Amino acid sequence: MKKQIFFFSLLCFQFYAYAQQDAWVYFVDKQNVSQYLANPVTILTQKAIDRKERYNIAIDERDVPVNENYISQIKVQEGITVLAKSKWFNAVHIRGSETNINALNNLPFVSRVRFANKNLNNTTTTKQEKQKEVSKLETALVTFNYGNALNQIQMFNGDKLHVLGFTGKGITIAVLDAGFPNVNIMSSFQRLRGADNLLGNYDFVNRDDDVFTNTVSNHGTLVLSDMAGYIENQFVGTAPDASYYLFTTEDDTSENPVEESYWVEAVERADSLGVDIVNTSLGYKDYGPNYSSYSYTDSDLDGKTAYITKGANIAFEKGLLLVTSAGNSGSSGVGAPADSQYVLSIGAVDASGNYASFSSIGNAFQPSQKPDVVAQGQSSYVITENDVLSTASGTSFSAPILAGGIACLWQALPNKTNAEIMQLIRASASLYTMPNNQLGFGIPDLNDTLLKAMLSDDNDENTKDIKLFPNPSKDIVFVDLPNDETEATIRFYDILGKQVLDFKLNLKQTPIDILSLPVGLYIVKIESTIMSKTFKFIKK
Repeated sequence: MKKQIFFFSLLCFQFYAYAQQDAWVYFVDKQNVSQYLANPVTILTQKAIDRKERYNIAIDERDVPVNENYISQIKVQEGITVLAKSKWFNAVHIRGSETNINALNNLPFVSRVRFANKNLNNTTTTKQEKQKEVSKLETALVTFNYGNALNQIQMFNGDKLHVLGFTGKGITIAVLDAGFPNVNIMSSFQRLRGADNLLGNYDFVNRDDDVFTNTVSNHGTLVLSDMAGYIENQFVGTAPDASYYLFTTEDDTSENPVEESYWVEAVERADSLGVDIVNTSLGYKDYGPNYSSYSYTDSDLDGKTAYITKGANIAFEKGLLLVTSAGNSGSSGVGAPADSQYVLSIGAVDASGNYASFSSIGNAFQPSQKPDVVAQGQSSYVITENDVLSTASGTSFSAPILAGGIACLWQALPNKTNAEIMQLIRASASLYTMPNNQLGFGIPDLNDTLLKAMLSDDNDENTKDIKLFPNPSKDIVFVDLPNDETEATIRFYDILGKQVLDFKLNLKQTPIDILSLPVGLYIVKIESTIMSKTFKFIKK
């Protein structure tokens, strides 16, 4: 009898679990919109406001919080659990029975309800593959070897940006992942913590501010190490001086579209905090046999259908630069949000720059070339949660390795928009004129990107009357003065503003010896009797 009762109870439980559905509930309006927009500092940090002003990005109704009264009323409805919220979509992610969810349409403040199970929205879905990269890590302990670790930044010449003094300082990166065990105590992140560059963290899955202990995955720690990790003489992340927010959005115990909602909520918070770059080493496509009705078809991966992708598109519009793993699904293709044309999706190559067989390829469903570019993702060096240098494989690592390099590039080119930075990166890549679906535009060259952008800026900003050339140069430079001018003062300043060279020019185009200057970036100020001009100059 006890066995029968247990079996009956199990059936009831399984039926109940199966009957639970996920859905998004959209609201008709927001509260006090005009007041919030008139005083944006009540909803955004000053850093976020400054970033939007710098790039001429409007602060609009989407930045206004969701009406908490509406959320409270949803919470008290029969059989409904609220799991996440989104100010950009003016919506909440809920769970409940189909009947109870449909009943929400009767509430006057509900605009519409959309089920994650598209069959319930009268649409057709097929089983897909979700890229759970956390379970696809290929790790192996290795002997410390800085030379090998250096390859992953040298591949795109990010180390040359470090030489120029661009190490990510002033750029803020939000890392959205599955958890970050021991980041708060590891010696490998002491440099990060000691500089007060770990700005904050939040677990959107468990709704607390502990991303360091309540996780079974070390994935976020490995990902962060490729940007922010530092072991003296052994390992340097690609953006060691950037600032970071750590957000847990991936639930290791679940295969459910609520993770997409957690991600959108986290990106909204990142935007409000003034974050510049968002790194996502996650992707969504198939939700497995238990939630197959939630899965996306290939045709859904069109850059505008998946909930997370729609959120990414808004984030781009808000000025964020999103760097995302293309995925580890090979010919099965990229997932969301990497399918968006407004997301820089990163594929993987090995240490020699050859295509890594697991790296997801693009296809005709995407509105733009996917992946965008590639970086080392096979046998990448990482630091584990045990403070051990190791290797791991996956686009989970090619994305942050390059994201850190992009932070350094944006530090050097602060007046460029997110769209301009993305295009500069694509245009610098090895296959830009002949991209393919395995490598996208290829391996970017961030140093070449910087040089061309800086020289282009100088050509735009400076008159034809004063010229400094060649730039860059190893040994000598020349100055061409306006009209009949023959005298000028030329001063070289390092990136800290300290004067390092001073010349008096008495004849046009007299060679100036710069051989004694260390390799790096300099500001050159040239003053003649009638005008002065400032140039950015690179000593090779």
